[in-house]
Amino acid sequence: MGEKKSVKTAIPLLLAPALFWGAECTFQANPQEFLARESRHRRDIYQATRKIGQSLARGGSGRLTMAAALIPKRNFIDEEIFGKLERLNVPSAALTTDEEFLRRIYLDLTGTPPAPADIRAFLADTSETKRDTVIEKLLYSPQFVDKWAMWWGDLLLNVAFPANFDRQYNGRNSYHEWIRRQLVWERTIKEIASEAVTATGNTFDIATAGTNFPINGKTPNGPIQDTYDTMLKTAASAFLGVSHYDCVLCHNGRGHLELVSLWGSTATRLEAQKMAAFFARLDMPQRNLPATDFYYRSFDVRDRTSGTYDLNTNFGNRPDRLPVAALRNLTPEYRGGAAPSDSNWRKAFADSMVADPLFAMNFANRLWKELFGLPLVDPVDGLDPARLDPDNPPQAASPEGKPWALQATHPELLVKLGQDLARREFGFREFLRVLVRSSAYQLSSRYDDDWKFDYVPLFARHYPRRLEGEEVHDAIALATGYPGSYTVNNSTERFTMALRLPEPVEPRSNGAVAGFMNAFLRGNRDTVFRSQQGSILQQLNLMNDSFVLSRLTARGSPPLIAISKLATNEEVVEETFLLFLSRRPSEYEMRKGVEFLAGAKTPTERLDYIEDLAWVALNKVEFIFSY
Repeated sequence: MGEKKSVKTAIPLLLAPALFWGAECTFQANPQEFLARESRHRRDIYQATRKIGQSLARGGSGRLTMAAALIPKRNFIDEEIFGKLERLNVPSAALTTDEEFLRRIYLDLTGTPPAPADIRAFLADTSETKRDTVIEKLLYSPQFVDKWAMWWGDLLLNVAFPANFDRQYNGRNSYHEWIRRQLVWERTIKEIASEAVTATGNTFDIATAGTNFPINGKTPNGPIQDTYDTMLKTAASAFLGVSHYDCVLCHNGRGHLELVSLWGSTATRLEAQKMAAFFARLDMPQRNLPATDFYYRSFDVRDRTSGTYDLNTNFGNRPDRLPVAALRNLTPEYRGGAAPSDSNWRKAFADSMVADPLFAMNFANRLWKELFGLPLVDPVDGLDPARLDPDNPPQAASPEGKPWALQATHPELLVKLGQDLARREFGFREFLRVLVRSSAYQLSSRYDDDWKFDYVPLFARHYPRRLEGEEVHDAIALATGYPGSYTVNNSTERFTMALRLPEPVEPRSNGAVAGFMNAFLRGNRDTVFRSQQGSILQQLNLMNDSFVLSRLTARGSPPLIAISKLATNEEVVEETFLLFLSRRPSEYEMRKGVEFLAGAKTPTERLDYIEDLAWVALNKVEFIFSY
């Protein structure tokens, strides 16, 4: 293993970022970029899975594939996934080992790895229900709230200073606490989304901080209709998974979207504007107060009792809105024809939105991606309403003259997932439980049969997920016993774990730590979104950054100090692997580790060797993956 500077580790091939639609016609500017993204994403998963699989094979025992029919089917997810594998005669990976499962479920549900004591207790447990038991424990843990508040913060775009307006730190902090409370109070997906769309009150007050979602629609340098349009685009993308409204709010889909969306190719600008009209009574004045006032530059979100979407603009961020024959203003009409029954138009939109089958399928698809690595429809905000129903497949011909295909890799499964989510009243934890209890989720990422690119959309194995920057930070902090100590503007809380931070650009109070996490492409939730791509910089940071090296000390790190007091080198190697990699070493790793530690001639030198062993474990590819 040798000196740190001489140790070489492979740079993992990681997943590609999702592509997001911008306010301009980016598809028209570069259509091939969008048409190739799904294939590119699958190819990155194919390569990353092979890379991680090879690393795990070297680090432990090999795993055999088996006939899909031999995998136990625990729910309807397994019926769909393994049924398709059987029909195609594609082998399945085996189920995970207990060590693999425990690391994965901890990281996926809480963003943090299990402690060695938790691993030993789980391995010693002989009950048949121990996996379900740990799932329940993690679903209701404080760390679950930390992990998924970050996910909701990404979706709901919680940023202190986005490009279009200033939310201010007070608004950002209150929004973050509001999101956390939704999870603590076990509010449903439907309740969170509905309140985000309909909330009234001040953006700085925690009780009404859901109002920070509507102000994401604020669009400067144009007429008020630009804000209504942006509000629709933001809500439809986040809650319906349909980003193409951003296109048809500028022009009819015909002649623009035929290559990417059957629905979009027939959607009209007038239909989209009628959807945007639901927000035509939204009023969001900003308080003009002294800078010393707590509510300085906060927004009061409310609804007017009158107002329409007027077709009367000749400037702004979108093409002119001109009368259509005698039609000079619009009242709301939800896709399918539903109109408000009273003057509360935003509530009417929210009611239609959560009853829309797209709402359930969108969240089913997004949460599937988080836990399975690849969505059933990619990208998650690219749902095509005309190509989702397996009972009503599209009949129209594509531009190439071929019939349009159903969009999801498993169309029946996506529909069933949406139906199951709705049947559970959109319970967040309840739905996650369904996903992680399935055998499909609990497959190993190892696959000893011939792994083919065509297998990627079949989910015949589990796809490794590279940890987010905040998760990497917290994994290192927990393993070394060195939590952080960061402040954020306008908050009295001292943050020790990065998953608790209110937005990805923090901690501003420690630029070096922020830079370390930014290397893992956290984005900023506004102009740059999270990416799973890898880079040499990520590996170099793990090897050399002061955030890592200052914590890997057997003279200061409590866990490493405890390891240094173990009697035998075998114990040292095992505890180090459990601490950093959540597993016991293979026979090969144990032998090499013991041989390395035996080279230490003095107690002081032994501490150096233990630090080096810990550094090597942290720099193994698997450390930054949930696999």
